[in-house]
Amino acid sequence: AYNIHVNGVLHCRVRYSQLLGLHEQLRKEYGANVVPAFPPKKIFTLTPAEVEQRREQLEKYMQAVRQDPTLGGSETFNSFLRKAQQETQQIPTEEVVLEVLLSNGQKVKVTILTSDQTEDVLEAVASKLDLPDDLVGYFSLFLVRETKDGAFSFVRKLQEFELPYVSVTSLHNPEFRIILRKSYWDSSYDDDVMEHRVGLNLLYAQTVSDIEHGWILVNKEQHRQLKSLQEKVSKKEFIRLAQTLKYYGYLKFDPCITDFPEKGCHVIVSAGNNELNFQVRLPSEQIKEGSFKVTRMRCWRVTSSVPMSNGPSGSSPGKSEVKLELAFEYLMSKDRLQWVTITSPQAIMLSICLQSMVDELMVKKSGGSIRKMFRRRANGALRRSDSQQAVKSPPLLDSPDASREPMAKLSVSCVWAQCHRHPRGEQGPPSRLPSPQSKLTSVSLRGISHSSSANDVGANDFHGNYAFEGIGDEDL
Repeated sequence: AYNIHVNGVLHCRVRYSQLLGLHEQLRKEYGANVVPAFPPKKIFTLTPAEVEQRREQLEKYMQAVRQDPTLGGSETFNSFLRKAQQETQQIPTEEVVLEVLLSNGQKVKVTILTSDQTEDVLEAVASKLDLPDDLVGYFSLFLVRETKDGAFSFVRKLQEFELPYVSVTSLHNPEFRIILRKSYWDSSYDDDVMEHRVGLNLLYAQTVSDIEHGWILVNKEQHRQLKSLQEKVSKKEFIRLAQTLKYYGYLKFDPCITDFPEKGCHVIVSAGNNELNFQVRLPSEQIKEGSFKVTRMRCWRVTSSVPMSNGPSGSSPGKSEVKLELAFEYLMSKDRLQWVTITSPQAIMLSICLQSMVDELMVKKSGGSIRKMFRRRANGALRRSDSQQAVKSPPLLDSPDASREPMAKLSVSCVWAQCHRHPRGEQGPPSRLPSPQSKLTSVSLRGISHSSSANDVGANDFHGNYAFEGIGDEDL
């Protein structure tokens, strides 16, 4: 059997025959010319070398399927992964109460089935809050880790191939929670959300929370104005003012390490406004700031390395010894591309943010909108509560942190899975070094050396996110 890890955590355990069954189903639905080649059956017992070769071939097969927009987004592929996840974690299908947090810490309890996928759970939360169907697409569920100071460290956006209840309970750690948060980057979409009372309250609660946690920068005068609007319960005006503030709508990540502008620099990365913002502490202790626009990123990848002493898997992302890096190739000037690397446990979440920014830009470029009616379950039998739960108003803002340092300007213009062989009786995957990753839809390709540096990876060993191709030079 094979352990399939997604985002550094054991997602499911499947046999070759199960993957072959998936392959045959995909061929039947989409045709042999669309589905990639599958590792062939062998008549005789495999040698150790052939076993490893098959594992690599299965990884490449999963990579190719997931990267294909038709196959990777198909219900056949995603339902296979959901069913395998539930069977591996040995969680029976039954009705349960799942707790989902809002940005202000309020808990929304929804009655769902353990086998309900991400969309089902999101719709159940929206129904409990009385959020209109055409606004559900503006929000997503995120897996987060609650820190000691009450803030949240984002692990990943929950995907369509997983079961939220199974994903969070299988971590066996109460620090991991599911939170509802807006899932778009362009603040002009705020107007759509604010049209409805519940959408306005959710956006207001998130904005207050981001200000309180220092994600949005506020000076004393702005803080005074915001507090005055809060006291008047002028939520729309509060959000309008917040939209003018620095880092509004950004997602802030935990402190990590970067090799830009030089190796070993400590950095705080924020994602928003179609860019990654860097607040870098140089070895000289000087703090500089700069931004990398997603439209100037030629491609990016996530790489990982696992220490050889790594024990049985199935551990939580927070305790994982996997070292993750996000590397992107950036157009520094007209004729100069340079790789920039971020070493962070949140590398996959960073990749997901980049991909969603590109997706949103593409929708906007094509004249589309993220407003949509949410998908209904086939039998229309989502369990709905008659009692609607109002979103509470957040407490008044505390005084801004006067100790925050001013910034000097710095001049600067992927579903991730691994396939491990799972020998009989072994509780976790053998220690190995996974290969380069690309965007949120990528699967590792092969083992690499102990180093996971972008410089040690061949250009042909990964699939890139070629944001330039869809956006065009006029946007650079």
